[in-house]
Amino acid sequence: MQPRRLLLIEDEPGLVLTLTDRLTAEGYEVDHEGDAVRGLARASTSTFDAILLDVMLPGGNGFDVCRTLRQRGVLTPILMLTARGQVVDRVVGLKLGADDYLVKPFEMAELLARIEALLRRGAVRTASGSIDAFQFGDISVDFRKAEVNKAGQPLDLSAREFKLLKYFVEHRGAALSRDELLNEVWGYNAMPSTRTVDVHVAWLRQKIEDNPRHPQHILTVHGLGYKFVA
Repeated sequence: MQPRRLLLIEDEPGLVLTLTDRLTAEGYEVDHEGDAVRGLARASTSTFDAILLDVMLPGGNGFDVCRTLRQRGVLTPILMLTARGQVVDRVVGLKLGADDYLVKPFEMAELLARIEALLRRGAVRTASGSIDAFQFGDISVDFRKAEVNKAGQPLDLSAREFKLLKYFVEHRGAALSRDELLNEVWGYNAMPSTRTVDVHVAWLRQKIEDNPRHPQHILTVHGLGYKFVA
């Protein structure tokens, strides 16, 4: 299982070092940006399981970063970190789309518990275990509403393309054979040719990949089928 990937947007060197060391020891992969501009760019273009976002940052503030990410359709869970403990600040952060709020100084055990809670909600799931929403790169998917956005703009996917994307997301990281995709996405009774899978994958790549000839998310597994990587 790949380690969960966290983005820490924080400008205090001592806190960055402490958090990075502890979170890495806990098995997380931690990326870091030290100001609002670079943090926003990184969070908008890379895939993370959660974002730890300081409010007071060089080049801007965490509230603006949070607001812009949500406006761009980035669904990554956000935990805001700040020395400002007033109720109004907490309310503002949550209204702008933050998922949780932790006031400095905090105990490491509490931070770890908050992160674990966010990760359980990261790929938003229903009680039955199906995914409600997912975000990768600049693509956001709302499975309940059957909506897909790229860089904030809606994508027009056919019903079959949407079902194929959902299956890829639910089985991300796994090598999926063409036969499995036929059985699970098209159904046993449909019995199309394996070429149908390749055609639909090509159409889906045209819509979600920045460069369909060199895909970053729907990868070909030679001799078998495909693998989805977030």
